[in-house]
Amino acid sequence: MKILLIRHGDPDYTIDSLTEKGWREARLLSNRLEKLEIRDFYVSSLGRARATVQPTLEKLNRTAEVLPWLAEFRGWVEDPFGQPEPQHRIPWNLMPQYWTKFPELFDRDHWMEHPLMATGTLRQIVQETNEGVDALLERYGYKRDGMIFRTENNTTDTICLVCHYGVGMAILSHLLGVALPILWGSFMLPTTSVTTLVTEERVPGEVFFRCFQMGDTAHLYAGGEPNSQAGMFREKL
Repeated sequence: MKILLIRHGDPDYTIDSLTEKGWREARLLSNRLEKLEIRDFYVSSLGRARATVQPTLEKLNRTAEVLPWLAEFRGWVEDPFGQPEPQHRIPWNLMPQYWTKFPELFDRDHWMEHPLMATGTLRQIVQETNEGVDALLERYGYKRDGMIFRTENNTTDTICLVCHYGVGMAILSHLLGVALPILWGSFMLPTTSVTTLVTEERVPGEVFFRCFQMGDTAHLYAGGEPNSQAGMFREKL
């Protein structure tokens, strides 16, 4: 089985849609996706993700199922440095000068026990995302057993999930067994990038998902469109 995990195009957050560049990216993405045999499309409820998949769906005369848990990662933590009182903040843009100091944030099984990560709604949204992933895979006959998925039919189906950076990394963390702060802090998914996960069945009936490619933007390169810097932080001069 193959999962295509796609981040939305260059965003205009003020209208929850795409910039002109984002629409160009989405059209180039459609040139790539229309050539693939994709069984099912799933999309976030947010406008920028739905706009990203729109050109593809129009070309193929297809529809995408909206999955609420694919919306951008909504879990928050309490920033202890907020003034005058702690403030809610998103957890995936912590300064490396902070998160790299704590070994537990590198631990797959214990990173949510870190005092900062234990605040707010982060744990709740991680659980919601994990349960959403597992329920979706059960539709195709894959039942989670620890880090392994058991199946009676390891299909060759391809499914496409169009969503966002924060939740996309949470999906990868759940399927690959990598601590989420490492993915959030060390890796990047450019806009309209394609991350491909494939099942590997070395023991009959037992599969593990492997990342075949991550953050690929070959369709932009082929169309002469540069990568967006959305999600990166400007260097301080």
